[in-house]
Amino acid sequence: MDLGLSGAKVLVTGGTKGIGRAIAETFAREGADVGLCARDAAEVEAAVAALKGLGVAAFGAALDVADGPALQAWVADMAAKLGGIDVVVANVSALAIGQDEESWRKEFETDMMGTVRLVDAAMPHLERSKAAAIVTISSVSGREIDFAAGPYGTFKAAIVHYTQGLAYQLAGKGIRANTVSPGNTYFEGGVWHRIKDGNPKLYAEALALNPTGRMGTPQEMANAVVFLASRAASFITGTNLVVDGALTRGVQF
Repeated sequence: MDLGLSGAKVLVTGGTKGIGRAIAETFAREGADVGLCARDAAEVEAAVAALKGLGVAAFGAALDVADGPALQAWVADMAAKLGGIDVVVANVSALAIGQDEESWRKEFETDMMGTVRLVDAAMPHLERSKAAAIVTISSVSGREIDFAAGPYGTFKAAIVHYTQGLAYQLAGKGIRANTVSPGNTYFEGGVWHRIKDGNPKLYAEALALNPTGRMGTPQEMANAVVFLASRAASFITGTNLVVDGALTRGVQF
């Protein structure tokens, strides 16, 4: 299947590791030019070099998406360097599961407002694109009560609602908006890697919940994101695609 992404201009927040890195590299392998950001400058530099090695244009910058002016400036810089924006992927999460006020603030500023500000900053460029798409990253924790209930689950649910609203509001402009909700995803250095080492009981319990007997991979999540952003999904908008290996039991209507 030709995804029609060759030459597309794509932004990915949190694009240096895990799901975000897999998303950026999958777009690049499809021929898209990529702009990415993350907080660690050295990791951004390494990721950009890897993407260029795939034969596409790639740019990046170190920033915290909770910093609204910095995020807006990055979007403008990437649009100038890439020659426009066709796709934005809001991937960053604070991963704050505490019940304290600081965790609520971090989730709001990073997950929720990081997504809203990214979309707002990119909107003038998306409106000029002939194949504009927004993909937000939620979580299965946004649709069921699990150990991450609280700020993380609450704002992941809010992102789904926000994105579906965008889909309805922007359909007339030819801009699609969809969400991907990953299930537990394992990769070296990721949250489940740390839980496996630091809290093996919780890791074993989480693993036992999935009937596939394993966790997902970043590449499996990236495949869903890139498909939804592509021309192959041209009539799909306003959906929340759950990629969890049948972890969750709730029926989506």
